[in-house]
Amino acid sequence: MSETWAGCEVPPELRYDLDADVWVRFEGELVRLGMTDVAQSRMGKLVQLSWKRVGRTITRGRPLSVLESAKWVGPMVSPLTGTIVATNEAAFGRDVAIANRDPYGDGWLYVVEPTVPAEFDALVDGRTAFEHYRRVIDESGLRCFRCEDPVIFVDEDP
Repeated sequence: MSETWAGCEVPPELRYDLDADVWVRFEGELVRLGMTDVAQSRMGKLVQLSWKRVGRTITRGRPLSVLESAKWVGPMVSPLTGTIVATNEAAFGRDVAIANRDPYGDGWLYVVEPTVPAEFDALVDGRTAFEHYRRVIDESGLRCFRCEDPVIFVDEDP
């Protein structure tokens, strides 16, 4: 169960790059990456993002994507060095705000095959991340929120 502070969730089973506000889920030899709840709340509703292609080599500390919201534009920085094996571009193409609704589930961004295992040591566990984000939230007055589900209009006229 996720720890929550001011509406911000921090799942304990994940690892985190606190400087980049990125979560990491280990899945065998691969890792799944996404933005934290704190990151999506700070940014506000996503309106656009860029993608690196599958097969591309990425480097820890370098941009993976450029994220754009109505109030912010900036990079999502890679927490690890490796090769991109999958992106969630199709899901974001259908619903650009998917990470605002479900940052730790359907709102993931990349699956990466890490190539420098020593970099895992720079990631922190969920408890450490929760304590860090609790301080950040208290100092900034941030409150996490989730965008509402998209409204789908159905024309009932025959």
